[in-house]
Amino acid sequence: MAGSLADVARRAGVSIATASRALSGSSHPVSAKVRERIMRAAQELGYSPSALARALVTRRSRIIGLILGDIVDVYFAEITRGVEDVARRSGYLTIVCDADRDPAAELAYLRLLGDYQSEGVIFTGGGALDDPAAATLADQVRRASEAGVRVVSLAPRAFGGATVTIDNRAAAAEITRQLVSLGHRRIAFVAGMPEITTSALRLEGFRAAMAEAGLDAGEVYAGNFRFEAGQAAADEMVRRGLPEAVLAANDESAIGVVMALRDAGVKVPEDVSVAGIGNTRTSRFVDLTTVSVELNELGAIAARRIIDPEGWDPALRISVPHRVIIRSTTRERR
Repeated sequence: MAGSLADVARRAGVSIATASRALSGSSHPVSAKVRERIMRAAQELGYSPSALARALVTRRSRIIGLILGDIVDVYFAEITRGVEDVARRSGYLTIVCDADRDPAAELAYLRLLGDYQSEGVIFTGGGALDDPAAATLADQVRRASEAGVRVVSLAPRAFGGATVTIDNRAAAAEITRQLVSLGHRRIAFVAGMPEITTSALRLEGFRAAMAEAGLDAGEVYAGNFRFEAGQAAADEMVRRGLPEAVLAANDESAIGVVMALRDAGVKVPEDVSVAGIGNTRTSRFVDLTTVSVELNELGAIAARRIIDPEGWDPALRISVPHRVIIRSTTRERR
């Protein structure tokens, strides 16, 4: 059985505090001779300081907190993979927190990650519009930043700070223009959660591109970024009358639209073209036309910025490029 810190201190003939400082890498002065004696005692006793104990002294935990919008959404899963790939190679631990797009949960996780001396925190989801807790969250982010925690957002947030994002408005506008270029005039939109900034920006992009083409953008169906929302919207379209094309706020909802339309006997894309946003892995299962966003790279960039303190800039602004991917769920209108 490995010895304790007290055992190391006793064998080296020093106090427990001195042994702790030497073993944790503290900046508190310990002479080279004493440090060598402590290290030799630790090696003989098989002692290894815990990562958490070391973090309490050095204020460097090698922990990155990742606050997800929805842990079962493949969009966030791919971002997580990007963060984890970088973190693991650098000897960092990633703590994944599922806030389920709840601002109160985000706040609670931010405080908890602070207790664990996390070096960085990444907010992956968009912020809530008109959120009564926004000021409290912004204050907590400010406090965390002042304490040395590097905070990065992967979507527009009211608390500002470093951001690594995609241009959601432009992405939605570009895929809408693609549908228009195929001759579609009656295009429906399946929205995301109405209170989330990402949803609002994608709806803005859709409406802007439709207005640019002189088309009516009023056919908007409620959604929440989930597969079931896409299904429900498609069922309503079948009852009300089919559009010529459908753009969903994300791939998950778009796949729900495709599956529900096909279940109802509607041919995709012969009868209705369908597109999404994200280019997630599941989009390839139905060969979905979508906007490709490098989600893995989005997470990787954020992780690299946190791990490299020399290159850290709290005013960081990085926009990750996107591009339209044409697959078999869309076709020219005949």
